[in-house]
Amino acid sequence: MAEPASGRVWTSQGKQMEDLPDAAVLATRLKNTLIQYHSLEDDKWRVAKKMKDVTIWRKPSEEFNGYLFKAQGVIDDVVNSVIDHIRPGPCRLDWDSLMTSLDILEYFEENCCVMRYTTAGQLWNIISPREFVDFSYTVDYKEGLLSCGNCLKTFYFLKEGLLSCGISLDWSEKRSEFVRGYNHPCGWFCVPLKDSPNRSLLTGYIQTDLRGMIPQSAVDTAMASTLINFYGDLQKALQKA
Repeated sequence: MAEPASGRVWTSQGKQMEDLPDAAVLATRLKNTLIQYHSLEDDKWRVAKKMKDVTIWRKPSEEFNGYLFKAQGVIDDVVNSVIDHIRPGPCRLDWDSLMTSLDILEYFEENCCVMRYTTAGQLWNIISPREFVDFSYTVDYKEGLLSCGNCLKTFYFLKEGLLSCGISLDWSEKRSEFVRGYNHPCGWFCVPLKDSPNRSLLTGYIQTDLRGMIPQSAVDTAMASTLINFYGDLQKALQKA
């Protein structure tokens, strides 16, 4: 997939909507940050919740006073189908039980856009509905097992997959019925299983600042449960597709 074009967000009438960072620069920075998270050693993480097919870990975030969550599980479908259901688009609302609306505000390229979405209240509405405005970028990703010596790097195998990632923008237009949340760098790596290419290993990194007056314990409980439900909802949707 090509790098997104440089520039700012414009309306279909050619009027500038918001001042934004250079899209290509932001996309590259976002991708590199997610790869850095994906390279963290296992001992940096602590298990937050574990179900039969999905494990959730967490570690203190370096972006805000909260946690960076890692989720991982196997999905019974090919990489392209999995990412097509995760990336911004019409089918996301069909299966994601947390998301209540999604609008693409502007496209930079086919794989790069600004989106606005809202989420339902959680924990009996202790966490009220939220709104997010995110820059979203989907790109090819290659993952290998790497052996490093002084100057030697040897790939034992290479898996070609996709990375769909995003980060919230400081968007000035707000709606009074929602609290504006903020997603620090987050994303989903999806690669085929080595011995079963029709199945995919999906690994996500999420660090969401829900903002508002919410106990941190409630945020942590909601985030781990939400990620578990995300995998279940996604798998059911793919089975129906």
